[in-house]
Amino acid sequence: SEYVSARDKRRAFVSGFTGSAGLALITKNEALLWTDGRYFLQAEQQLSDQWKLMRMGEDPSVDLWISTMQEIYGASGYFKESKSQKSKKHLGDLKLTEVSVSDKLEEFRAAKEHFRGLSFPTISSVGPNGAIIHYEPEAKTCAELDPDSMYLCDSGAQYLDGTTDITRTVHFGKPSEHEKRCYTAVLKGHFALGNARFPNGTTGHSLDVLARVPLWSYGLDYRHGTGPHSISFRPGLSIPLQASMTVTDEPGYYEDGKFGIRLENVLIIKEAATQFNFANKGYLEFEHITWAPYQTKLIDVSLLLPEEIKWVNAYHAKCREILAPYLNESEKAWLNQATEPIAA
Repeated sequence: SEYVSARDKRRAFVSGFTGSAGLALITKNEALLWTDGRYFLQAEQQLSDQWKLMRMGEDPSVDLWISTMQEIYGASGYFKESKSQKSKKHLGDLKLTEVSVSDKLEEFRAAKEHFRGLSFPTISSVGPNGAIIHYEPEAKTCAELDPDSMYLCDSGAQYLDGTTDITRTVHFGKPSEHEKRCYTAVLKGHFALGNARFPNGTTGHSLDVLARVPLWSYGLDYRHGTGPHSISFRPGLSIPLQASMTVTDEPGYYEDGKFGIRLENVLIIKEAATQFNFANKGYLEFEHITWAPYQTKLIDVSLLLPEEIKWVNAYHAKCREILAPYLNESEKAWLNQATEPIAA
């Protein structure tokens, strides 16, 4: 039974939370409590500022959270006493910052075959720094990761067999409704451009508007191009897009002093099999070759059209199919949770 005798109510004793279901986890640096939707409001009222509420179904499960911490800090260090004072000091000093996270990402990439270096300096930005479009963190002044702030990471690497470039924006806590609306508007623009079909002879400048319309509907916009080959609000070279060209699809939104949002996939232009072929022009479309989940808790599903929901679910299913063979069991568990289907 989830109802226990008074002498066994250890969770209530240490946390102050008296709900009948929940799990408290205390580490050297944090105190977290997981509970389900019945008790979100109660937990918010009863937990002190020293506790972080983990909402089941919205935040990472306790198993995934532990796995993530063990991946970052090492399986032996985060929850167990280290064997030496030196290890204890190292763990105490270790912080997740814009630079340390960027360095870890580079370390992962460098371990892969044919790695030759980064595509560009990683844009690793927390909260207000995310609003600086080409922000580059410095070790002495960079921000720490903050569960109450957005985190934007734009990164890539050079390999002998190709170049990568990807941007994802996430929130490690509970995003505001405004942040979710802004993220969803960017996602809708990302979807509109990435799934466009267009006749031969079309320039990138002609397509740029597709990524902006969802933002414009809220009176929002962004001050950079959406991709190479003149996919931009600025008229550039009038060279038409052609099959086999590689482009990126990267709309965004930046709120000065608060946060930045950008989503970016690499696309390849290919011939489209349309039902008709007006004036024998021939038509083109994009093929996505970037596979990394979008953070679903940042999506306001009520703002998505049915075809947009269908596309997100199909994209996430493809992420599972492509990525799962390269992951261990704990990573697969994270991937499965991150790519669960969304519904209106």
